[in-house]
Amino acid sequence: MKEEQMRVLIFSTIVLFPVLSIHAQTVDQRFAEAKEIIKRSENLLKGNTSEGTFEMTVVTPDYERTLTMESWWIGNEKALIVIESPKREAGNKTLKIGNEMWMYLKNTETTIKIPPSMMLQSWNGSDFTNDDLVRESNLAEDYFQKLIGEEEISGESCWKIELDPKPDAPVVWGKLYYWVRKQDYLPARVEYYDEKDTLVRHMEYSQYQVFGKRKIPGQWSMVNDSKPGQHTDLEIIEVQFDVKIPDSRFSFRELERGN
Repeated sequence: MKEEQMRVLIFSTIVLFPVLSIHAQTVDQRFAEAKEIIKRSENLLKGNTSEGTFEMTVVTPDYERTLTMESWWIGNEKALIVIESPKREAGNKTLKIGNEMWMYLKNTETTIKIPPSMMLQSWNGSDFTNDDLVRESNLAEDYFQKLIGEEEISGESCWKIELDPKPDAPVVWGKLYYWVRKQDYLPARVEYYDEKDTLVRHMEYSQYQVFGKRKIPGQWSMVNDSKPGQHTDLEIIEVQFDVKIPDSRFSFRELERGN
């Protein structure tokens, strides 16, 4: 190699290596920051444990129906959902323990195990999935997070984060976009895309207020982008966080116990 070429190579290495190192550190910091934002946002919504009463309204171009339900959760590990009304569905229950889920139908007194392939199926005819209601997936652990910018949602400055599923994660969404409010780390909007990069649905959060000494959105609206005119609104009636819930709550005895 000629002496002049050697000088250029050495100079380029001296100049570019610190620049590339700084760029790599910046990228790593943005990934770490995005994960921390998502983790903090999820924790605000879930707590270590929670229990509450909710009203779910399913709206389609042809009909509208409303369910009232009582629910208990322990992180992403355990969940029990009991429908209180309407009368024809009262007593139907959904139980999740670890990676397994069951549904109990009171009218026929039957218990059905829900296979993993049905976690993305509609929960009781709503635009929420089984996965949404029992909190099977974990955004902070099942996805790679990347902070891609800042945008305003409903007048609030938000971080916009792109989430790509990890290769072995038990999720089917091809990609998510998640907006988190900068002022309080609460979610503002989530968009769900399939593997063909088509928007399937999106969540709109609103009516931020204090429940159980914790500020969270009081209404969650899941809009079905593949079926115009269809959406499901989940309204929080009351909820408490970090409460003690006995393990017996998440059992087959409780699942099949009559109300």
